[in-house]
Amino acid sequence: MAGRIDVHSHLLPGVDDGCETVEESIACARLLVAAGYSHSFCTPHVAVGFADRTIKNIAQRTAVLQEQLTRAEVPLTLLPGGEITLAPDLREYLTPERQTTYGGMGRYCLVDIWADRLPDFFEPTVRWLQGKGWKVILAHPERMKAVQNDPGLAEYFAKIGLLLQCNLQCLSDEIGKATRTTGEKLLREGRYFLLGSDLHRLNTLEARLAGLRNAIEMVGGETVDRLTVQHPQLLLA
Repeated sequence: MAGRIDVHSHLLPGVDDGCETVEESIACARLLVAAGYSHSFCTPHVAVGFADRTIKNIAQRTAVLQEQLTRAEVPLTLLPGGEITLAPDLREYLTPERQTTYGGMGRYCLVDIWADRLPDFFEPTVRWLQGKGWKVILAHPERMKAVQNDPGLAEYFAKIGLLLQCNLQCLSDEIGKATRTTGEKLLREGRYFLLGSDLHRLNTLEARLAGLRNAIEMVGGETVDRLTVQHPQLLLA
């Protein structure tokens, strides 16, 4: 592991609301490498209603894109994963073939949820995932209205064993915007386990990389290295 590891990206072309073409994926990958990244997890949305979001399908698409990056001489190593959307009927949808974890290792999984307040199914669903022996990582809590309204929820997340991943773009949002204010607060408090780009399209990647630079200015390079190099390495340990 020579460089930074992006733990959250929608780099796979034509799969979800991320990159639309192979060319766009390659262009994004080049920028990641230029910013010091050597690895990236491909984490497409895994949500109720998407029948094709299986471990096998994502791994195959990741391998195909890896071949295309190699041909284009882009030295970015790709790894499969998934971003699981928490929902009331997730248990019925998330059959074994859809139980995406980082690198297919069955150790860490990435989840997201959009809520003005935490729904009743939130903790039971997290506990169900943890019952599989997984460490559950909550993506971009700073983007949730529930957390913006009550940053103290970070204590609750820690109490139930949730790890947190910050979206870099939020750290370059307009000063005073709720996403940036909340993200900066949680970062300074040491609440995050990971920093991820949540890369979607080429036209927003520079803002995400600006967030990386802002994070370094805010908490120092050593802390950011821990969140983008050392901790991501644990996902495959």
